[in-house]
Amino acid sequence: MSTPDAFSQAGKTAVLQNIHGTMEFLRKYAPFNQMEPAHLAYLVENCELRFYAEGDCIISPDDGVVQHFYIVKQGRVHGQRPHTAKRGTDTTFEVIVGECFPMAALMGERATRTAHLAAEDTFCFLLGKPAFVQLVSQSSVFRDFAMRGVSSLLDLVNQQAQMRAVESLGEQYSLETSIGELALHHPVSCLPSKPLNEAVAMMQEENVGSIVIVDEALHPQGIFTLRDLRRVIGTGTSDLSQPIAQFMTHDPFYLPPDATAFDAAIAMTERHIAHVCVVEDGLLRGVISERDLFSLQRVDLVHLAQTIRHADRVDALVVIRSRIRQLVDNMLAHGASSTQITRIVTLLNDHTVCRVIELAIQHIGDPGVPFTWLCFGSEGRQEQTLYTDQDNGILFEAADAAEAAHIRGRLLPLAERINRDLDACGFTLCKGNIMASNPQLCLSRQEWSRRFSSFVREATPENLLGSTIYFDLRSVWGPAEGCEQLRRDLLEEIGENRLFQRMMAENALRHRPPVGRFRDFVVARKGEGKDTLDLKVQGLTPFVDGARLLALSNDIGTCNTLERLRKLMEKGVIEKKDGAAYEEAYHFIQQTRMQHHQQQARDGLPYSNRLDPDTLNVLDRRILRESFRQAQRLQASLAVRYQL
Repeated sequence: MSTPDAFSQAGKTAVLQNIHGTMEFLRKYAPFNQMEPAHLAYLVENCELRFYAEGDCIISPDDGVVQHFYIVKQGRVHGQRPHTAKRGTDTTFEVIVGECFPMAALMGERATRTAHLAAEDTFCFLLGKPAFVQLVSQSSVFRDFAMRGVSSLLDLVNQQAQMRAVESLGEQYSLETSIGELALHHPVSCLPSKPLNEAVAMMQEENVGSIVIVDEALHPQGIFTLRDLRRVIGTGTSDLSQPIAQFMTHDPFYLPPDATAFDAAIAMTERHIAHVCVVEDGLLRGVISERDLFSLQRVDLVHLAQTIRHADRVDALVVIRSRIRQLVDNMLAHGASSTQITRIVTLLNDHTVCRVIELAIQHIGDPGVPFTWLCFGSEGRQEQTLYTDQDNGILFEAADAAEAAHIRGRLLPLAERINRDLDACGFTLCKGNIMASNPQLCLSRQEWSRRFSSFVREATPENLLGSTIYFDLRSVWGPAEGCEQLRRDLLEEIGENRLFQRMMAENALRHRPPVGRFRDFVVARKGEGKDTLDLKVQGLTPFVDGARLLALSNDIGTCNTLERLRKLMEKGVIEKKDGAAYEEAYHFIQQTRMQHHQQQARDGLPYSNRLDPDTLNVLDRRILRESFRQAQRLQASLAVRYQL
């Protein structure tokens, strides 16, 4: 009868007889494809090959401290745990060819918490614990992977994108360049008492577009720019010997030196400014201007926003907005993160909405009542991509139902015009009529409050669906106070209603991530979407729904999914390690979705969230599958939390 030692020796012999073939196999998969040849050779020389029949237990919690590192060569391995709420076990994950396990247990020098079973006839490479420890100490690539797992592979994907950007644009193109490196380090400045004409002469002499007004200790007091000079001349001021303090913009906006070029570009875009002070410990250290951003090719964002805000008609906006796709295209191609891009798209969309509203008022006339333009859904969460439709409404103040009806009558014609013009600008009309021109969505604050309250008290399927749209709300134009009051009331009501929270949790489990027990990905088997999965509904929605539920239940008012996850970590509702994994997974799915849209635009195809996973490379497939697994983990935690 064969002994375990004999099996082990036979397995080592099998590997040693085919060292070259084994190394070629491993080089197809991360992190082995990044390891130095000598380190990879050490791994292979110390491996043995072992066979497991379908159903065999490879390792289990009862085996004690893990003694081997496993790499799947052929077949599949399932991780199974006892079910928390009922008898039997649950398959919690699947390990496929090129993947390895159980990393966390090995690094923690403990037993595995999950039983690993062969899902079919399976061959694994086994590396003994002493050799594993030696490899971790020798290879920085392997050590990084051992300590951080899939997140280190995600870094690898981002680094590759950034390297491609450097090859085509040079080192200076980086959204992450600190403004401390870019800023003018000896900014032109003067005291508040400096006569205006002398200050302007200094600007002319130094060939700069701004001068910072400081006190004697170099604390910024104000800023004066060429834009301010045009304003002064336009008002007909004749005495140019007056102190510059009378003409400066007080309390100029500033950022610290470690802020990024992206932060500066966003600030200029949001605030309609052309200069940002660089301040450290309260002292002026530099100034960064639009011109400084030219070297990073980010000034197109600032200019695009300004052009939108000054468009004189809707036709002009339509033309201007065609450049947004080009901007997003460039940023995606050069390593920008999905979060940066969605923030930019949302920001430019906000500018467009504001300008459309202003142009509509100019055309139709001022309705004579203050109102707030609300946005819901992805726009409310500031998570818009180029593929978007309208989800909006109007909020206003009214003393009673009669006054509300009267104001509504005055606002609806304007709302219809705005919705129509937004459609012309690329925000397609909402098929579900979730638009401000719908009388049911042009409401007083009290009417909105009653409607939201009915969603919470009467949790019908329609109301639950409504809550996933309307509870992610934000004011884009007009007074923000009514929207904030509505949000505060909503948080208070949901926080006290455990039954509604549970129903929201059930709703959050409806869209299951497309990974199954027996296949790599679960794809549609027929219809138009055959062999594809939905990146938005099956990938992003579980994170969006889960983060919304936990945020609303824990008095967190922010709407953005990633901000919600961070606040939940700060409050201890989600463990930091779990929250970081959810963030990375959400990032990657969103990034994959944007790249998919980019390719569709290049091919002249309509935007779709459906992706054939076979079109991805091995590394991207692996990270996407792991990202879907994180969505599964979040849903599993909700099921336990709400006993579903």
